[in-house]
Amino acid sequence: MFVFFWSCSEKTASETKIGILPYADFPKAKTDTISKIIQKFYNVQTVILPNISHDISTFTNVKSPRYRADKIIQLQKKGLPDSLDYLIGLTEKDISTTKKENGKIKEPANKYQDWGIMGLAYCPGNSCVVSTFRIQHQNKAVHFSRLKKVAVHEFGHNLGLPHCSDKKCVMTDAVESVATIDNAQLALCKNCQYQLK
Repeated sequence: MFVFFWSCSEKTASETKIGILPYADFPKAKTDTISKIIQKFYNVQTVILPNISHDISTFTNVKSPRYRADKIIQLQKKGLPDSLDYLIGLTEKDISTTKKENGKIKEPANKYQDWGIMGLAYCPGNSCVVSTFRIQHQNKAVHFSRLKKVAVHEFGHNLGLPHCSDKKCVMTDAVESVATIDNAQLALCKNCQYQLK
């Protein structure tokens, strides 16, 4: 377990409250798993919120039916209750964003204008979203391991952690592959731990 204090807030980590927001029919077992791992990993309080439907304004069908992660985050930020410091959205639906390089859509643009992702967070920020759609596995333990790593990774971005060059660190960039997540540990490297102190 890590105990962190971060400078972007006057609260200590243990006083920080994170809302866990399941969308649609996101399973309770997965919601509970994320709530517990975020509590344990970052030494924060979590509050599980009632399941809500996806807002229709987040839906897109450019390449396939998906929900825009950036729009989900915007809506979560607007709806963040005063009693919470952060919000983690959880969905089983496919989510996407526009992948950019040097301020322009990464080439080939038709591939990256609506790029399917596992999660999205702003660094720093107060809201992120995690999807199970791209981390499915027939082995339940592998699936839950991936889910925990993606949630810890995205919330790490909210706390100000950038991508890490250490391939074993949970903050490593997935570089468009779920195998990267499988190879990473559910742990922060010493450099990332230091950044959160």
